[in-house]
Amino acid sequence: MLDTAQIEKVKPGASDLSRLDKICHLDGLATDRFSDRLFVDTALTRSLVSFQANKTRPVYRWYKYKEGFSAELVEYLFSMYGISSGKMLDPFAGSGTALFVASNLGLDADGIELLPIGREIIQTRKILEHDFTHEDYERLQRWLSAQTWKESKAKARIGELRITKGAYPAKTLESIGKYLVALRKENSRVQSVLRFALLCVLEAVSFTRKDGQYLRWDHRAGRRQGKKIFDKGEIAEFDRAVCEKITQIMSDVSSAQHALSLFPVKAGNRGEIVLHSGSCLDVLSRLPDGEYDAVVTSPPYCNRYDYTRTYALELALLGTDEKGLSALRQEMISCTVENRVKDLLGLNPAWKTALAIADQQELLQSILEYLDLQKAKGLLNNSSIPRMVKGYFREMACVVYECGRVLKPGMKMFMVNDNIRYAGVGVSADIILSDFAEKLGFFVRKIHVLPNGKGNSSQQMGEHGRTELRKCVYVWEKK
Repeated sequence: MLDTAQIEKVKPGASDLSRLDKICHLDGLATDRFSDRLFVDTALTRSLVSFQANKTRPVYRWYKYKEGFSAELVEYLFSMYGISSGKMLDPFAGSGTALFVASNLGLDADGIELLPIGREIIQTRKILEHDFTHEDYERLQRWLSAQTWKESKAKARIGELRITKGAYPAKTLESIGKYLVALRKENSRVQSVLRFALLCVLEAVSFTRKDGQYLRWDHRAGRRQGKKIFDKGEIAEFDRAVCEKITQIMSDVSSAQHALSLFPVKAGNRGEIVLHSGSCLDVLSRLPDGEYDAVVTSPPYCNRYDYTRTYALELALLGTDEKGLSALRQEMISCTVENRVKDLLGLNPAWKTALAIADQQELLQSILEYLDLQKAKGLLNNSSIPRMVKGYFREMACVVYECGRVLKPGMKMFMVNDNIRYAGVGVSADIILSDFAEKLGFFVRKIHVLPNGKGNSSQQMGEHGRTELRKCVYVWEKK
């Protein structure tokens, strides 16, 4: 919501001021409607709703999936709302945090994941949890002691994309190639773990660092990127980095007796995990009605972050080519300026009602009108922002519809999401999506708000001042 001072900062003319006044008014009305359910939850921290709380937790710490939430958050929500049995769904499964927490608590868990790196993380952990043998464990020990890849004469060709060209020092590239050849001598289970350990260290041994919308390049790569010189610090030596990761994995999956019993289960058998590959817009439509007792998820935020760029090193190593990368980008929920408009009714005519709700949501439409005006005046730093924002909310309306369809009556949906800001105007995703939810058969039970919001980008602050944006966990109940 904008106050008068903020309006003064962003207004370039009278017509803009009028539009901003309207947005401010509509945002206030919509927020007031949910005011009795918007509450600051002091138990929530930014660490809890991000990967940070997983960094020191065994198993969950293996791969730094920055866009995920923590295992502790899922446990907190399940405990607070009494989720203890049944079957849950995560339509944006990522690295599988929600799936494994649910499984360890005795629930069956289904996930949907588009990106190959997320699927690789989940499948490898399932292998370690269910299929890995003591003999497999001993093979990993021998790998650590012998490091046979160092003596290999052959080396595999490393997958490369335009945006990853030159990502590794020459010696590192050679070592990775030898490592990939050597692991082929192992059985499929050990190969999966060794390949996974490699994926876990790619960023550390490269000239790059994951940085939101793109890979940031260290100056030693000899690749110009912007005006500022970036130095990521120490670039890890490959042999040491991969051995440390294998050691960490082995430590986490073994007890003092080298029994594979680290994964604690609340009672009885661990719940079954089923992973569906593909876009949630495609897969959700094929799931049966009233199948699930909970939905727990965090969709991509409407913040221009392009996961196909962020995880380009991993995607390239897993065999994604330029055509495949482009296809993945277009299948994602529209959260980048490169997403083209999807034919949503062509994908599923049943989404007609959901799309009408999005197209008639007054606050959202006022924001889109304002962004279109800024585009026409050449005041946006990217002219595709209005298209992206519109696409995001239309697609998310379809996701909310489908989640309501597959949930049992009385069951809950939990969603982590951020509000965003473009051209000086805050976009209250929590309010807009909750409004969609209420019109699509949900009751908005609570909107948990973090005590400390997030700031907008440095560019936004420079042009429009700092405005704290709400970061929330929504709790919706199927009527």
